[in-house]
Amino acid sequence: MSLELTAEERRIASGSDGRAMAMRIAADSAALLGAPRLIPIASAHIDGALYHGDSGTLFAERLVDGGARVAVRSTLNVGALDLTGCSRVRLEEPQRSMARRMMEAYRKLGCEQSWTCAPYQAGHRPAFGSDVAWGESNAVVFCNSVLGARTNRYGDFLDIACAISGRAPDHGLHLEANRRATLVFDVSALPPAFLASEIAWPVLGSLYGREVGNAIGVVTGVVQMPGEDALKAFGAAAASSGAVGLFHIAGVTPEAPDLATALGGLEGETTIAVTPEMVAAAQARLSTAERTDSIDAVAIGSPHLSLAEFDALEQLLAGRRLAVPIHACTGRHVVTELDKAGRRKALEALGVVIVADTCVVVTPILPDRSGGVLMTNSGKFAHYAPGNTGYGVLYGSLADCVESAVTGRPVFARLGS
Repeated sequence: MSLELTAEERRIASGSDGRAMAMRIAADSAALLGAPRLIPIASAHIDGALYHGDSGTLFAERLVDGGARVAVRSTLNVGALDLTGCSRVRLEEPQRSMARRMMEAYRKLGCEQSWTCAPYQAGHRPAFGSDVAWGESNAVVFCNSVLGARTNRYGDFLDIACAISGRAPDHGLHLEANRRATLVFDVSALPPAFLASEIAWPVLGSLYGREVGNAIGVVTGVVQMPGEDALKAFGAAAASSGAVGLFHIAGVTPEAPDLATALGGLEGETTIAVTPEMVAAAQARLSTAERTDSIDAVAIGSPHLSLAEFDALEQLLAGRRLAVPIHACTGRHVVTELDKAGRRKALEALGVVIVADTCVVVTPILPDRSGGVLMTNSGKFAHYAPGNTGYGVLYGSLADCVESAVTGRPVFARLGS
């Protein structure tokens, strides 16, 4: 199937400026994917502004020099620096200057200075059924699954090309037929108390991604509305352990009012009956640390912490000072709310390190301690931290993380308690 561009798209692509370059990238990507056309998009979320090398900075600056500007609302995923000054990033020169230049280039392109992996918490919530071009795996899966907008997993630097051209390939999860579930992930055999607990959702997401891969599945057996933070944690873990871009939960997510609708009226090709033993094994896999007698760091907030999660953190801390700092990663929109009530200073006085605009897994913020032990309640942190930071991981609930940070040694409550 050959790609057909409109007369306007051909005219733009024939130019020599930054907009033309973006249109050509979008069109060439569509051709490679076998898409028949480009489609208009309502918004974008840009993952490509995180510094991984000078080429990314030079690419963004070339777009700026070519006069490019985003054509749709475009928020930014985390960068490599905390521009708010909440935390200290140990990025040395010349990488530090190149990272700052990169972040500045995306500002000049007209992107919103959101710097968060959870733009849906910062007011970027595209309408149900709308086509968008989002990057960052957890944002993509939340956008598709919880909001019901339509996006593929757009990578660096196709995301900014789509934002500038206002177009995306008509392919993959933009198509209704590709959003139907073909697999059933049945959690009805799990204890209700576990499903109602905070610890359940990163663990289930990790198991789901491992079992499902890139298939479209529907979760059944959830009788209590999990809440957005739980769905966020589930999707992030699923997208990290697998290649999940869309999940359904029967009776919870918008395209799955019931099982039959999620399956498109057909039978599921596969059913995975989740057992407590499978869950216990999935939770055990999230911990990789060889040493378990003490911890060196605690990190939470992948995806970025919501204001409600800070409420829970404050309640668990109960004014106690920490023996080990808790690095709490969040967006600047949340920091603004914390500052209004003096909450950030109070948390910092107890030993909490607020990290904004970035996170501890993508840029050097944690102490340089190869072989150290990091405790987290994030399935995504647990997946990426060993390779990205050199720390081994201990996984637990938020309550486990707080108690461990207070005592300086691992403390675990009973699973699901």
